[in-house]
Amino acid sequence: MLQQIVRIFDAGGWAMYPLLALSILSVAASLERIGFWRAQHGRSRLARVDRAVEQIGRGELSAAAKSLKGLRSVHAELAQALLVAARSGHAGPAQLEQRARERIEAVRPRIERFSVMLSSVITGAPMLGILGTVLGIISSFRVLETTINAEPSAVAGGIAEALITTAFGLIVALVALFPYMYFKGQIERAYSRLEVLSAAFMVYTPSDAPLPRGEPQAATSC
Repeated sequence: MLQQIVRIFDAGGWAMYPLLALSILSVAASLERIGFWRAQHGRSRLARVDRAVEQIGRGELSAAAKSLKGLRSVHAELAQALLVAARSGHAGPAQLEQRARERIEAVRPRIERFSVMLSSVITGAPMLGILGTVLGIISSFRVLETTINAEPSAVAGGIAEALITTAFGLIVALVALFPYMYFKGQIERAYSRLEVLSAAFMVYTPSDAPLPRGEPQAATSC
């Protein structure tokens, strides 16, 4: 089995090795992102965030703070930061909106991590595969040019082997494509919830006292 894989890679040429590296990177990035989004969008965590949004809409900031206590997610970080600002008694809607924008921009790199890399693999892997195939075809036709009475079957075999890189490039791109589309949906879902959470602070009616000294600040997640 291993010898067959080595033979295929040798037949495909140099382009097979960067394609292999891209496939390893895309799989590793996809596994990391799957773990991240499962942690962010777990049912229990989203239920706590939704409950906090309802409490914020009713002006129950203390209850919302309790609902979010100990929760480690991008949604909780935004809510806790806005809770601190809202309960300080010195932040109006404009200040809260500015604070929300700052927090969303702060978590954006974590939300969109590896998106550019996966998109590049999806676009670049087929192109790299085609490049390897074209170079292989050129080499095969040089056999006709330099060899007297070259067998057509030998040239056809060389072309068939060169096409391996195109097939492998498409496989690498497909392996990255489906996770990428899933992650894209999760990113849109996350931003939608962040916007809903921010909007809740824009319309809430304060019913709590200012934040007492020693109130926990926004939690950070790794």
